[in-house]
Amino acid sequence: MDQAEFIDNAVAKFLSGNSTYSSYDDQWQYLYESYLGGEEYRNAQHLVRYSLENSSEYGQRLHNAVLQNHTSSVINVYTSFLFKNPPQRRWENFEGMPELNAFLADADKDGRSFNHFMKDCSTYASVFGHVWAVVSKPNVGAETRAQEIEQGVRPYVSMLTPLVVLDWNYARAADGHYHLDYFKYIEDINGSETCIKEWYPELIISTVVDQESGVVKERYEEVNELNHLPIVCVYNKRSLMRGIGISDISDIADAQRMIYNLVNEIDQSIRLDGHPSLVKTENTLAGAGAGSIIQMGDDLDPGLKPYMLETNGANVDSILKTIESIVESIDKQANIGAVRTTVSRNMSGVAMETEFSLLNARLAEKGTQLALAEEQILKHFGHYYGMEWEGATHYPESFNIRNRQGDLDMLLKASTAPVSSPEYKKEIARQIARLLVSEDEEETFLQIVNEINSGTQDQFTANLNGNAE
Repeated sequence: MDQAEFIDNAVAKFLSGNSTYSSYDDQWQYLYESYLGGEEYRNAQHLVRYSLENSSEYGQRLHNAVLQNHTSSVINVYTSFLFKNPPQRRWENFEGMPELNAFLADADKDGRSFNHFMKDCSTYASVFGHVWAVVSKPNVGAETRAQEIEQGVRPYVSMLTPLVVLDWNYARAADGHYHLDYFKYIEDINGSETCIKEWYPELIISTVVDQESGVVKERYEEVNELNHLPIVCVYNKRSLMRGIGISDISDIADAQRMIYNLVNEIDQSIRLDGHPSLVKTENTLAGAGAGSIIQMGDDLDPGLKPYMLETNGANVDSILKTIESIVESIDKQANIGAVRTTVSRNMSGVAMETEFSLLNARLAEKGTQLALAEEQILKHFGHYYGMEWEGATHYPESFNIRNRQGDLDMLLKASTAPVSSPEYKKEIARQIARLLVSEDEEETFLQIVNEINSGTQDQFTANLNGNAE
């Protein structure tokens, strides 16, 4: 092996990931395409190709294919519940830090607030199973903290998807806990130039490589002032492998791909039904469109006369039923069947209550992982100032997921029951008020409750019976 070939191999190895990355790379790319949909999904050619189908025919089918993006829908449902109310934070010794206020307003130096950053982390952790958050602070040579504040220098956080994190390694400390001692990722791609950044406990090395020529164009080192890696793995759900999370959509993406192909089969069936194929000999002349003329030779065997290959379209109904069944299975996997109105009508009260409980448990687990990751991020933030994080972060543990219409119908029916107790009627009125008045309007709710408590039985009986009717 000559020197040039040795250099090319060394650069290629440098740009490649570890064995775990190589094992999961294709799956992560597939999940990313499934979540994005659109041109990204179409260009990935997840549409099954027919036997003997040429490139032009396949390209036309791809162009006409329609994607029902269930993966995006599922993740959006989770995110909307998780961040309906912002997390509660107790700052303790961080209270009043000017750098912290700036960090909360613009966490990534790109305009995203810390809440928005964590929301994006939650979204893409749902897609990939995990993402990485890197807490950095530029070294501009300032000698005092006041000079840093004057120059706007403070820690900021960056989110990295597993697709750009090429290598990482966990080591076990003497006290038993695991920590990162090596981390390599693609920081930037500019044309043929790729910037790779490597973190060590003592050093941070940035290398710019030209992939076309295989030449290392630039390499520089800086001291890691923390002596540890300020990098957090934000899990969606932990797996048995450290640094690898469990995606919410790994199985749903496969079901979505099946629906994608089935919808295309419906399109093909309808087209064949309206425009059946003509079978003819090579020398028979035939036009296209309504009223076209077919010219047959005088010497043509009568058994070879042209005929149409017609379909009755009966398979369309069976395909539609199959798609409905797959969508139902997606809802069950994601525990969101009771959230969709068209499905909830067909579910019993017990089934809906069970579905809500499962969804609530899933969301609570996701919130726990986000709270843990957020506290680790803030811990690294404090290390840049020699401070230990003493605060706490709390994401909602209960999301008040309920069938409001069903509960309202039940309460209105209960109000007509032959129970003469005044407290019974008042309790129904209070529950109806709690159901209809938003939690943001607590003062209005308390005022209504006071009016209920001071009212008479006859008033509530008349009002409730009138509503029930």
